[in-house]
Amino acid sequence: MKIKTLTSCFFLAFAISSCIQDEALNAEADIETCSVPGDVLNREPIIGNDEITLPLKKGADITKLAPEFTLTPGATIEPASGTVRDFTDTKDKPLLYTVTSEDKQWTKQYKVSAMFSGIPTSFHFEEVTPVNDKNGQPIFYNFQETDAIGNLLKWANANEGFNYTGVQAAADDYPTSPSPNGKVGNCVKLTTKSTGELGERLKMYIAAGNLFTGSFKIVIPEVVKATKFGVPFNHIPVSLKGYYKYKAGETFTVAGKPVSGRKDMCDIYGVFYETDANLNSLDGTNIFTDPHIISVARISDAKETDDWTLFNLTFVNKPGKEVDLEKLQNDGYNLAIVFASSVKGDLFEGAVGSTLYIDEVELSYMH
Repeated sequence: MKIKTLTSCFFLAFAISSCIQDEALNAEADIETCSVPGDVLNREPIIGNDEITLPLKKGADITKLAPEFTLTPGATIEPASGTVRDFTDTKDKPLLYTVTSEDKQWTKQYKVSAMFSGIPTSFHFEEVTPVNDKNGQPIFYNFQETDAIGNLLKWANANEGFNYTGVQAAADDYPTSPSPNGKVGNCVKLTTKSTGELGERLKMYIAAGNLFTGSFKIVIPEVVKATKFGVPFNHIPVSLKGYYKYKAGETFTVAGKPVSGRKDMCDIYGVFYETDANLNSLDGTNIFTDPHIISVARISDAKETDDWTLFNLTFVNKPGKEVDLEKLQNDGYNLAIVFASSVKGDLFEGAVGSTLYIDEVELSYMH
């Protein structure tokens, strides 16, 4: 009896030990949150898939910032969280941080930059930045704008989401890509694409070409929340004008199924809104409905056109909404500017092949 009991205990202990040893180590290598000690940020850091922007208050010492990070469980980061670094030139050369997963099998590199609030207000889409593979070949392209005094705007798009679906495409054939046939010089080309078999399984049937101020981070399954619209803006926007060309795709689909009698259309708009402790950004669920919205400028007469066509959109205030000028100067407002090849692309309704070209955009403002 004693031998049998000891044998049973041995196997039980072995089984428990095996379970503990077999428990998989975490294979994720992500930065989940970021903060900076001291009263130097005017807003929460903007965290994308592999980029982080630190929005600084006026007067902050950009030469001595010590970002602190929380990571996925078990992951490590180099340089260490809390390391003091000089972020002076990061608008052109972001500082790199490398996150290593708990199981040591995966690494992810983040580009971290700091900027004082302020964005360019003329957009020419000439500055293209490739996202390269390990061989230095472009996977897809991003866009940025730099003005004469060095203000930088990094446009966001959903190319990362398209890449996630595994569809094989050249960089020039992603939903958001550069084109040489602009109104002046180059322009941005936005095209609605099929997301293939994985997209169908995830019920993400199409990927509309888009370009917007804000950030993009893949959120599964709440894909509509992946787009975070808006960047700090301490002026009151008056109008948004520029040039576009548009051609709708042949077959309009809803949930991946053709729908007769419907035709795709592009979308161009700006949304100016207040931020507070409860709202840092808008997303696809509330971009037109949130009570923090102050004013909206949106195209209402979009059409198919083979020629460069002027749009000139006026920001119209919501009823009863006014701007607090003191809060405006303290960066308490965000501005979202959005271009999309399918007006309902965020709901996965649209036509594959719908193509929107945008160029020479100007944002007018007062104060």
